[in-house]
Amino acid sequence: MKRLLLLLLTYGYFSNATAQVLPPELPWSGASEKYMRAANHPWVTPAEKSGLTETPDYQTTINWLQKLADSSPLLSMQPIGKSGQNRDLWLVAAAKPHIQKPEQLQKSDKATLLFHAGIHSGEIDGKDAGMMFLRDLVLEDSSVLDKINILFIPVLNPDGHENSSQFARVNQRGPVEMGWRTNARNLNLNRDYSKAETPEIQALLKVFQKWAVDLYIDIHVTDGIDYQYDITWGSTSKFPYSPNIDAWLKKELYPELQKALRKQGHVPGPLIFARDNKNPETSLVEWSPMARFSNGYGDSRHLPTILIENHSLKNYKQRVLGTYVFLQAVADRLAKDGKSLQNATMQDRSARPKKINLPPNWSADFSKIIPDTLDYLGVAYKKYQSPISGTEEVQWLGKPKNARVPIFSQAPEIQIELPKAYWVPASRSDIIEKLQLHGIKMEIVQKPTNVAAQFYRLEKYKVSGSAYEGRVRLAIDEMKIEEHEATFAPGSARITTDQALADLLVLLLEPRSDDSFIQWGYFHEILQPTEYIEAYVIEPLAQKMLKENPELRKEFEQALQDEKFAKNPRARLYWFYKRSPYYDKSYLLYPVGREM
Repeated sequence: MKRLLLLLLTYGYFSNATAQVLPPELPWSGASEKYMRAANHPWVTPAEKSGLTETPDYQTTINWLQKLADSSPLLSMQPIGKSGQNRDLWLVAAAKPHIQKPEQLQKSDKATLLFHAGIHSGEIDGKDAGMMFLRDLVLEDSSVLDKINILFIPVLNPDGHENSSQFARVNQRGPVEMGWRTNARNLNLNRDYSKAETPEIQALLKVFQKWAVDLYIDIHVTDGIDYQYDITWGSTSKFPYSPNIDAWLKKELYPELQKALRKQGHVPGPLIFARDNKNPETSLVEWSPMARFSNGYGDSRHLPTILIENHSLKNYKQRVLGTYVFLQAVADRLAKDGKSLQNATMQDRSARPKKINLPPNWSADFSKIIPDTLDYLGVAYKKYQSPISGTEEVQWLGKPKNARVPIFSQAPEIQIELPKAYWVPASRSDIIEKLQLHGIKMEIVQKPTNVAAQFYRLEKYKVSGSAYEGRVRLAIDEMKIEEHEATFAPGSARITTDQALADLLVLLLEPRSDDSFIQWGYFHEILQPTEYIEAYVIEPLAQKMLKENPELRKEFEQALQDEKFAKNPRARLYWFYKRSPYYDKSYLLYPVGREM
């Protein structure tokens, strides 16, 4: 059996079988093929040598980029951190004049573009497109660097990249071998921007702050339904935290991207998902990203961010070349008028809203939303009864089919009034350190400080029954607000909302935010009472409480109308303990204060 398996692997049986079970491929050829170099070109990339069907391993990638940097005064290679398995994370900087340190960019008035690949390392199109793009930039026409600076992280998840095989992404058409989606700890980096647990995302957050980034692009490959688009992208929802950035991206940049891509033979489209993958033409959803995702995070910290999703059923050459054209068009637009984007960013960072919306999640009630319509470039399909799943399945036919389809945009349902400041106790130094990692400004108090503040107390909640991204999440159904004075010890943090990152701060600290630290499971200790009382103590205490407080007696008599409660001796005694001065006042109390 082992010998047979080895032979099957050697002769590509499984890779051929995978190709056979994928839906029919839409035929493609485009003008962008001119950007490929022949195998005998002195600066051909490793991927181009294969005709853009294969991708090189991590060390080959870095060696090639280092050789290119050594050949050009316009490039430098910078280590920006380590992966979980201690691989170096590399950033390539392209600029005129040559730069070695991020401080040099901070003094530049040019716009700076940062793009990276391999946050999901099986989705590696941006790495090979980026290598081609930088090569042509520094060896053929570097004029764009007169106007802008460019930063490139070829692989953000090198550990996943090296966990590579022919069996990584069965639903994706190339390259031949693909890396793994998650990092060495099995964590998805594009779910980690808000909680910032992984060394890879922590390194990226430092780049955002140190390297004066003006536009950030995160390059992916998506699956799901089949359609004609080979490259889609999105930035913010219809309810952005960065409205001026949003307007610039959608009105100034996106039309030029679409024009450039169509000219080169590609089919650009919006970042959309089907509400029902088996009935895509019934309705689509325009994604509203949360802060755990790259573009949701960028919106909340007022960093112009684009998430590219190439389509997995298009072949690797088509996807790489589409990414190349996209990068080229973005660079040209920034070179033309990067200052206008910088101005839009400054407007958003200078805004000081009194209230902000919390983003909806995928469980939003679409019955309350009026959809727009989209001239959808789909692919024909038919349905059949599957003997395998026992239900109706979809077979994609590989033929274009256009339709006018309703498209929904999720709307926020919760609005938060900002306090003057948040207070994080010294006992939660881990939370303070995470906020600092995001670049949020704060004051660390040096002596005990009394503060009159609002505090949330949980009333109804649910701990998840399974892990998600290494955390056991907490769903909060009901809370109440309590106002009282608290003493914050030395080392506690007062974090003003009068700062550019106030929106991000709210999303990280407000319990009703899906990306708050409490919902990510960082405050589970408040869910357990730490003191208790014996029945022989609470019973006479309860008698005394009833005698001294007629209103309490009425309240207890009302509670006894509940038959289930009345028949539960433990619940009846606990009812009095909860109302006694001996009860644990920190139970279910979220310890982050709101200074109003």
